Amino acid sequence: MLAGRPRPSAQSARRTPPLPLLLLCVLGAPRAESGAHTAVISPQDPTLLIGSSLQATCSVHGDPPGATAEGLYWTLNGRRLPSEHSRMLNASTLALVLANLNGSRQQSGDNLVCHARDGSILAGSCLYVGLPPEKPFNISCWSKNMKDLTCRWTPGAHGETFLHTNYSLKYKLRWYGQDNTCEEYHTVGPHSCHIPKDLALFTPYEIWVEATNRLGSARSDVLTLDILDVVTTDPPPDVHVSRVGGLEDQLSVRWVSPPALKDFLFQAKYQIRYRVEDSVDWKVVDDVSNQTSCRLAGLKPGTVYFVQVRCNPFGIYGSKKAGIWSEWSHPTAASTPRSERPGPGGGACEPRGGEPSSGPVRRELKQFLGWLKKHAYCSNLSFRLYDQWRAWMQKSHKTRNQDEGILPSGRRGAARGPAR
Repeated sequence: MLAGRPRPSAQSARRTPPLPLLLLCVLGAPRAESGAHTAVISPQDPTLLIGSSLQATCSVHGDPPGATAEGLYWTLNGRRLPSEHSRMLNASTLALVLANLNGSRQQSGDNLVCHARDGSILAGSCLYVGLPPEKPFNISCWSKNMKDLTCRWTPGAHGETFLHTNYSLKYKLRWYGQDNTCEEYHTVGPHSCHIPKDLALFTPYEIWVEATNRLGSARSDVLTLDILDVVTTDPPPDVHVSRVGGLEDQLSVRWVSPPALKDFLFQAKYQIRYRVEDSVDWKVVDDVSNQTSCRLAGLKPGTVYFVQVRCNPFGIYGSKKAGIWSEWSHPTAASTPRSERPGPGGGACEPRGGEPSSGPVRRELKQFLGWLKKHAYCSNLSFRLYDQWRAWMQKSHKTRNQDEGILPSGRRGAARGPAR
């Protein structure tokens, strides 16, 4: 591949560093030292396809008369080219042949310079080697709260042209109106543009991208869209995560609907994701629907969790499209209560009064909890059933303990009577 370097001054031309810097190539021939012979490179600033051959000449003229091309040599991006690439055509002209050219190492062009025997610069040219632009594709657009439009695209199947390629996003109303050109580029990446205002609702737009460089141009397919079909919004604000009483495996999550869309007719669905403090793996809860609260179940006791929420506004003014998800909210942290039950191998301590310990009742409770954790992360009905189940189990267990003569520890001494 070819490397670029700025044309050096006559004084610095005598020094050729082993690793030249890649800087802009300046169009046109440089000035020679005062009183030195001057020369012309032809062709000047050529543009060639990758794989092509270059045939160039450096013709010397000036004062005194009789200046010759003997002793002249070429450099490309500051590196002296081997003498076998050049030959004298006549007393005043040195020719250069480079075959099977690779793409320019910088989009501003490579520096081809003709030097005198003493290293001074006689003439220079910018050499552009690359490919014509390919057809841009994969255009996608979204509108933030129906106030603007941002689009991005893929430049082509291969992408790199080795030449400066200009991309222009064009748009117009589908059935009338003139072509408009987007002006705010690189807003969300190298191939993107932002239209900040003056967009019409309830009328489809036609959007396309044009690519142009020194070797040609290409145009994308036209994308037709309605602003109402590509609306996204800000992440849900005021996300609060809190404990659910003393339940050690649950957290409650609450948030508010997007305030920027409060004056519009729309629906919303939400997603929650959460992870433990020392993990990078998120678990996503999809079945939140349009609620603005959710109870996470099946969590680890005594563990810090980070929780995020995002919103998908859809059905705006009757739009049938699926909508576009917002960014995730900032992480909110909360911890579940520590477990008061002994862990595996923790000894033979009795369970606290009011909690099931063994037998078919405990097995049924485990089955219910397993079903709840697997199928009902955010169902209000399921959690009401779960709370009722816990209350009924505690009441049944207490009644069974009383029937068996088991009393809470605080009342055992009173039941035995005064100590003797």
